[in-house]
This record gives sequence, structure tokens and C-alpha cells, in this order.
Amino acid sequence: MKYYLIAGERSGDLHGSNLIKGIRENDPEAQFRGWGGDMMEAEGLDLVTHYKDTAFMGFLEVALNLHKISGFLKKCKADILAYQPDALVLIDYPGFNLRIASFAKEKGLKVFYYISPKVWAWNQKRAWKIKTNVDHMFVIFPFEIDFYKKYDYKVDYVGNPLMDAIAAFQPDPEFKKKNKLDERPIIALLPGSRKQEITGMLDLMLTVQPHFPDHQFVIAGVSNLPATLYEQYSSSERATIVYESTYDLLSVATAALVTSGTATLETALFNVPEVVCYKTSGFSYAVAKRLIRVPYISLVNLILEKEAVRELIQDYLNEKLLVEELTQIIPGGTKHAAQLRDYATLQELVGGPGASGRAGNLIVNYLK
Repeated sequence: MKYYLIAGERSGDLHGSNLIKGIRENDPEAQFRGWGGDMMEAEGLDLVTHYKDTAFMGFLEVALNLHKISGFLKKCKADILAYQPDALVLIDYPGFNLRIASFAKEKGLKVFYYISPKVWAWNQKRAWKIKTNVDHMFVIFPFEIDFYKKYDYKVDYVGNPLMDAIAAFQPDPEFKKKNKLDERPIIALLPGSRKQEITGMLDLMLTVQPHFPDHQFVIAGVSNLPATLYEQYSSSERATIVYESTYDLLSVATAALVTSGTATLETALFNVPEVVCYKTSGFSYAVAKRLIRVPYISLVNLILEKEAVRELIQDYLNEKLLVEELTQIIPGGTKHAAQLRDYATLQELVGGPGASGRAGNLIVNYLK
């Protein structure tokens, strides 16, 4: 069968690549076309548009790029109609994908959604749109089942696809040597995968570096962004940069500063104590404060339903508090052991690998 997939972010590209494997296990002759990134393309996706061209973050940034986004929507709709897939498979990326879901439903296409938009966090009425336009939703957090029950909408819980990626990961024994890292404990910096996250976060994160002279700081870089974004940090010897090696970095890190997002959960699943960082434009933050309906921004805390990891948001993201929190989570710190105990509980709640295979199996069987 023919499948049209849409992922608009780096994490969606990762999960989309594993989902392609899961579908192919149940439909060996499957054909794939859509929007995503390098990982999905490597698994056989006929790539129409790369996510690096479509990733906009924050209410203000989206508002400033409405004309561009409108053009992408028009292009995507035309390509879907030309391809005539047996199924449209949407992966997270709600601002774009919910519009495509509505369009596809009007055209009589089968619509699947893998990794639910965070409708439980804000604008919960979007759940009614999902119920109307999405034939089958595959969720990755247990609490999402009860959320959708409130809307009389049955969803399939498949587990968390991060566990597939982590289970498949094989650490590089030469990682430290290749990147000229010494034996000092490593503080990992995960600033995100968008240009505005890098420019907004790294300077703040690196304010702590002089306070920890016995540690080395390593930045998780991504190759889809210009190297010039990172070079100022390596040239000043404030930090080392490693590209496309986040899991290798987490496998040897002592602690981490992480921009809110999927990486907060990945860091926890690698058992690395972390501080969650988030800062956006004043306008976007003001809008978000009025809309957000959950008590935390990190997936770790949302799943555990408690503040297991400290979240430093907006004005609280400053040198003084970063130093305080990092001091408390490194070995010997007052929060170190407690955070690791919370991580053990988190691991039990998230479960084991197999989400991508289960979702792929369900998609093929629902189509049959």
C-alpha cells in the first residue's frame, strides 16, 4: 500500500523512521512518500520537504511566518492529492498536521495519527477536531487514554517510541577519544534543534561553565543547522561540540542542561540528572501562560505527576539558579540520588521498546 507520512521536527523524523520499519514488517511492499528528514529518507521515504525548512517555534514566530506556512500547506495538499495514498500518517507537529487531517478527511482519505498533539496541555477543545478528522490515534503516554475518554474517543496506546530508539542504540566505545574529551566529568548541553533555540539557549547555559572548572562541557550539535551557529563556543574553548551524537553523549554524561522537549525524556531514560531550561519571546510566553493547562513543561514531570526535575522557565532561567540546580544534581549533590530514584519509576511507567512495531501493525491491520 501507499503511505503518506508527515513529520515536521527532528524528533518526529526519528519516530517516523522507526514507524516506517514497523509498517514494512507488516506490509513488505509498502511505498512511502511525505515530509520529514534524513532518518525517514534513509528508511525509504520519498522526501518532499525537509523539516528544517518548516520548523517554527513559538506563537510569535508562527505569526511572523504565516505566509510561508500557508504556502507549505498548499504544497502539501496538492502533493497528497497527486499521490493518492491508501493512508495518511501524521506524526505529532499539530499546528500543521491538524489542518492536513481536516483536509484529508474532506477528501475521503484514511487518516492515522501517531504521537498525539499535546491537546491535554492547552486548547483541549482540539480533541473534538481530532475525533472528527482522525480515524485512528496512536498515543504514547498512558494518561492520554483517560484524557480522550472524556471526549468519547477510543485511542490505541502503543507505548513510547523513544524506547525503540534507545534499545537500538549501540554506544561508540571510541566516542571520547574521537572528540578529544578528557577524563573530567561531562556536563551535556542539549540546547535543541532549531536555530532560535541554539541562539537563545547556549549563552545562558554556558554561564555556569566558570563555576565548574573540574567538569568539561559538551554541546549536542545537529548537522541540519549551520556549523557557524556553534563555532563561537568551540573557538573560545568554553565547550566541545559533537554532532549527531546525542545518545553517545548522554551515555557518558554526569549531568545535563536540556531545553524543554523530547530531549528531557531521553536524558532521563539515559539516567542522566538534568535541569530543564526554557525561554522564548516575551509575547510567546505571555500567550502560553494564558493557554497552558498542565502544571509542568517537561515530559519527565508530566509522566511522574511531580517535579522530579527542576524547570527553569523564562526569567528563572539565569546564571544563579542554573548554578544552584546543577550543583545539587551532580554526584554528591543533595538532589542527585532522589532524581535517580524518580527515573527508576519513570522507566517503569514508560515501559519497554516495541511502540513503532505495534503502531505499524495496527495501521496495516486497520487498512486491511
